Amino acid sequence: MKRFLIALVVMGVLVGGLAYFKLVFMPQMIKEIISSQVPPPAVITAESTKTEEWTERLPAIGTLIASQGVEIAAQVSGIVTGLGFESGQDVASGTKLVQLDIAVEQADLASADAILREAEVAFKRQTDLLVKAVASEANVDTARAKRDTATAALNRIKALIAQKAILAPFAGRLGIRHVEVGQYISPGLAMVSLQALDPIWVDFPMPEQNVGKLHVGETIELTVDAFGKQVFKGSVTSLDARVSQETRTLLVRGTLPNPDHALLPGMFANVQVLAGGPAKVITVPRTAITYSLYGDSVYVLKPQEGQPAPAKPEDTVYVVERRFVKSGQVREDRVAVTSGLKEGEQVVTTGQVKLANGSLVKVDNSQALVPPATRPYQ
Repeated sequence: MKRFLIALVVMGVLVGGLAYFKLVFMPQMIKEIISSQVPPPAVITAESTKTEEWTERLPAIGTLIASQGVEIAAQVSGIVTGLGFESGQDVASGTKLVQLDIAVEQADLASADAILREAEVAFKRQTDLLVKAVASEANVDTARAKRDTATAALNRIKALIAQKAILAPFAGRLGIRHVEVGQYISPGLAMVSLQALDPIWVDFPMPEQNVGKLHVGETIELTVDAFGKQVFKGSVTSLDARVSQETRTLLVRGTLPNPDHALLPGMFANVQVLAGGPAKVITVPRTAITYSLYGDSVYVLKPQEGQPAPAKPEDTVYVVERRFVKSGQVREDRVAVTSGLKEGEQVVTTGQVKLANGSLVKVDNSQALVPPATRPYQ
């Protein structure tokens, strides 16, 4: 029994020592070995911040509309006897577009003209007799009334004839024709659209937080999908009198010269308002900004303290500091940073995925990303 107890104690000591070695000593030893090994510096690309002069741009989405635009329609009914235009034609103000049949009105005009001449002769005769004290004033008044009635009837027929000649109310470009010679036209039927294209307007909504930056006369730049990156310039000409309660936006109208009629009403437009004058801003490449739910950040290069300078500048090892910043406008491949960075500080432009605050890095700009010569149109 004594020997059995001794053997049991020895076995327990061995099992306990093995468990301590496996569960305590070995993990601690592995942890110390791993922690003592310093990973090699990560290779990244970096670029110094720049100070540039930017004019604040307020973006918006707008729609082009004609400065004047109507659907040409007749006031009266009739048969079309003549057309003075073709679809898509540019016309001057006052151009006769459509002529309706006026045969009946011309006959009525001749009859009314004859009645007026007869009334004028009768009125003159009664006036002469009144001077000779042969006719009474009542007869003169009756003759005057008949003359005035005949004049009004003649003028009414002339007005009706004028209504049957449909003229262009202003200069512009006509749309697709919806009328043919011989067709019966009822009042109000749209025959063709007329749009004044030079100048042309653009209407766009602007968020209410930007209302204080908007002023009449400020320059606007506009692009449309039909012409790629071609920029059309104009100016703000009017601001709406109220902010929409539904969208909390202010409707803004701009005017652009359009001498070649390239811009057409209804086009979708990307608008930018150049608000104020140029201001100095610190900018970094787009790739330097890391966007997250917690805020925008960049990795800033810091020199290692207490380390001797390397023989070659490209062998310099830096420590990165993750710094949260406030980003602003974006222009092509650069982003304005309104707070968090100073001029001349170096920021990581590629390789942020493998970094953490305090990581060691080396800069190698030989493989830096280069934007394509022609970027896809946005």
